[in-house]
Amino acid sequence: MFGYILPEKQELKVKEYEIFRAYYCGLCKAIGLRSGQLKRFLLNYDTAFLALFLSALSDEDMHVCPERCAAHPLKKRLTAKKNQSIEYASDINVLLAYYNLKDNWKDDKSLLSGSAVLTLAACHKKLKKEHLQKCDIIEKRLEELSGLEKEKCSSMDRAAEPFARLMEEIFAFKPLCTDDKTEKILRWIGYNIGKWVYIVDAFDDIEKDIKKDSYNPLVLQYNYDGGNAEEFKIRIREKVEFNLTYALAEIAKAFELLDIKRNKGLVENIIYMGMLRKTEQILKIGVV
Repeated sequence: MFGYILPEKQELKVKEYEIFRAYYCGLCKAIGLRSGQLKRFLLNYDTAFLALFLSALSDEDMHVCPERCAAHPLKKRLTAKKNQSIEYASDINVLLAYYNLKDNWKDDKSLLSGSAVLTLAACHKKLKKEHLQKCDIIEKRLEELSGLEKEKCSSMDRAAEPFARLMEEIFAFKPLCTDDKTEKILRWIGYNIGKWVYIVDAFDDIEKDIKKDSYNPLVLQYNYDGGNAEEFKIRIREKVEFNLTYALAEIAKAFELLDIKRNKGLVENIIYMGMLRKTEQILKIGVV
C-alpha cells in the first residue's frame, strides 16, 4: 500500500491522535512479533488505518498500554496490542510489501528490491499458509493488473479495477463478516478505497512515470502530448477529481451503515477529512 490514508491531525483531539499513534505503534510491534523485527521497516499508514477501522467494528477487547521501543527508547508510547484486527493488518502489511517489491524487481531489476524479495520469501510462505484464500485472490488481482499494464490500458477505471477488487478482499475480514449485509458493506468500502488509492497514486506519479516512460493510465487516457507535465496535470485535474470525490462519497455512505463500537470520531476524521485533504494535496486543488 502507499501511505496515503492519514487523519487530519489539526482536527483531532489530543486523545484521538494518541489512539491513532497507538495503533500505528501496535501494528509495528505486531509485524516484529509475527514476521521478524526487520519487517517493521515495511510499516505504512494505510495498514494502520486498516487495523483501526476493523478494530472499530469488533467486540474484541482492546489493550492499550505505554511501552518503549528501539525507535523511541527514552519515552514510553501508548501501544495497542493483543487484537485480531492488528495482527491481521500486520500480516497484510508484510504480504502487500512483498508483492510490491516483487513487482518492482520484475519491472526495474532493482538489486535492492530483489534482495528484499529474497529476504521476505520465507515470511511470505508462512503468511500465505495462514491466509491462503486471501493470497490467492491478491495474486490473481495483481496478475490482472500486470496484464492491463502490459497492454497499455488507456482507461483509468478499467486499470483501477484489479486493485479495487484486491482491497475489497482485504477489507472483508472474516471475523467481521457475520452476515451478508455487513460483508457487502465492508467489501464496498474496500473496493472504493482501492479505487481511490490507485487513482491518487497514478496522478501523484505522472511526472515520474513520464520521465521513466513507465505505464500510467492517466497519461494514456488523456493523451499526454509531450508538453509540460504540470500543465497536463492541471488540464486533467477536474476529471480526476470527479472520480476521486465519487469514491470518497461511496466510502462515506457505506460507513454510515456500520455499527461502530469504538473510536468512531477518529475513523470519521480519516474518512471524511483526512482522505479528502490528501486528495486536495495531491491534485493541488486551488493551485493554478
